[in-house]
Amino acid sequence: VQLQASGGGLVQAGGSLRLSCAASGRTFSSYVMGWFRQTPGKEREFVAAVSRGGTSTYYADSVRGRFTISRDNAENTVYLQMNNLKPEDTAVYYCAAGLRTGPVGAMREPDFGSWGQGTQVTVSS
Repeated sequence: VQLQASGGGLVQAGGSLRLSCAASGRTFSSYVMGWFRQTPGKEREFVAAVSRGGTSTYYADSVRGRFTISRDNAENTVYLQMNNLKPEDTAVYYCAAGLRTGPVGAMREPDFGSWGQGTQVTVSS
């Protein structure tokens, strides 16, 4: 599956952004979808994941209650709605797709085999 992320930008603290990730190739609904982020000099970190049908989600503690992951299998797209953004949310955000079965919360970065190119999110204070 090929992934194309978009929607990043510059926003003030407390603001909102919605990231999108469009998928092409193999059947989108076969994949668990996730969002990760990375800042310079740091390892890529998990942000959120959503199950194949969209009914189960899992979030990093740092974004739980502020971010919402969702998907539209008819449109082959996964979204990340980010509210109440903080300067520490500044990063390049990547969408990823994985085929591993099991609970969404058990997914780890190696379980995601396909990655998008990343979109920059910058939150000013």
